[in-house]
Amino acid sequence: MRRLYLILALLVVALGLFHTVSTARFFDELNSRAVWFAGGGLLLVLAGILNLLNRAYGARAAGVRWAAVSTNLVMTGFAALAGAAGAASGAQLAGIVGLMATTALVSVLPQSVSG
Repeated sequence: MRRLYLILALLVVALGLFHTVSTARFFDELNSRAVWFAGGGLLLVLAGILNLLNRAYGARAAGVRWAAVSTNLVMTGFAALAGAAGAASGAQLAGIVGLMATTALVSVLPQSVSG
């Protein structure tokens, strides 16, 4: 389970990096929409890093565990809302919401964190 959690956390980080870097591809100029788009990618990177911290220290640091689980639940809802409000295709929406929901589920399991 720890290996799955590692893979999921790294996928969240990678998705965030891709999202942030691709801002220049989707926006011709720096405006508030471009900044918010890049910010969404940075949020994913930070959520992934928090999951990596939870995987390593969550069993001993209840605050890290609580923060990671809460972040994953909020990010799942936010991804669904942002995808529905934005220009995401059905496959993109299912992919990101599926990734965040699976990460949220795995982050709750005690065997996912170091003891």
